[in-house]
Amino acid sequence: MDKWVTYAITSMIFAGFTSVIAKMGLAGISGELGLAVRTIFVAIFVFGFAAVFLRSGEVSLLTAKNYFWLGISGATTAASWVFYYKALKDGEVSTVALIDKGSFIVAAFLAALILKEQITPRVLLGCLLIGSGLLVVAHRPAT
Repeated sequence: MDKWVTYAITSMIFAGFTSVIAKMGLAGISGELGLAVRTIFVAIFVFGFAAVFLRSGEVSLLTAKNYFWLGISGATTAASWVFYYKALKDGEVSTVALIDKGSFIVAAFLAALILKEQITPRVLLGCLLIGSGLLVVAHRPAT
């Protein structure tokens, strides 16, 4: 198995834990406060990992283009997290997490449009299955 696949699976497992643990941490506080506290911890851990794993001199490789695109990515991440935590505060973890994973569909189509990646039949089927699963889980029958 390629190393990146192992990393992706590990990410998936931690992300699953994250949603449940975050919901527990939001008890009695707003989603905004919970996200702010969580983000402080994320920053501490990420800087720690960077201190351990950055290659010597790697920071000097950063360009204005890197800063620009990573800055935009940071802004979209922040927006995603704000709305995720607002949804998580009041919604069911399973439904909120699945709707969030619908981002795969958005990412696949943006990657095709902007990065010229191929939307293969396999990717299209994956988009359809995720979209279908999202509709099944998110649909609430009228009572």
